[in-house]
Amino acid sequence: MRYNRGYTEAVKTAISLPDEVFAAAEELASELGVSRSQLYARAVAAFVARHRQSEVTERLDAVYASAEARLDPVLDALQLRSLPRDDW
Repeated sequence: MRYNRGYTEAVKTAISLPDEVFAAAEELASELGVSRSQLYARAVAAFVARHRQSEVTERLDAVYASAEARLDPVLDALQLRSLPRDDW
């Protein structure tokens, strides 16, 4: 039987940080009342999520930039008519 230290598996890793980044992270972890590991895990998770979102946006931009993705002119006109008239 294996000992489970938490609800998720964890992988230990070593990273090198500039002193000022390390000090700022230590201070923030203390202010938030979380461990250094929790702070770094949250930061990496947020960075990965943001990167994935930008990847999706880039892929959608590429799809809609192609000539095949252009709206039918009739459908385009109908959609334009459905928008409320606003004075800018």
